[in-house]
Amino acid sequence: MAEITITEAEQRRSTARILDVREDFEVADGMVPGALHIPMGQLQERLSELDPAVPVIVVCRSGNRSAAVADALNGAGFSADTMAGGMIVWTRAGLPTT
Repeated sequence: MAEITITEAEQRRSTARILDVREDFEVADGMVPGALHIPMGQLQERLSELDPAVPVIVVCRSGNRSAAVADALNGAGFSADTMAGGMIVWTRAGLPTT
């Protein structure tokens, strides 16, 4: 698993699937536009919603949960990276949210 910056994540949004693994109450504050929301605890049962042929950038609040999820996805045959600093850094940088 690679840790990528928010700038790299923003640049790759059109070619990768952004996966937000935060809880429902956390995503109410905004998500990366176009992100798929699957809370970390639901990932195993909803794995079929991800296409193994499309790279995944995993996002959480600060980067801890997303790193664990990216590792698990890589172990399951996906190509997954984590966004360093999570949504805290994304929103501080003034990047778009929905």
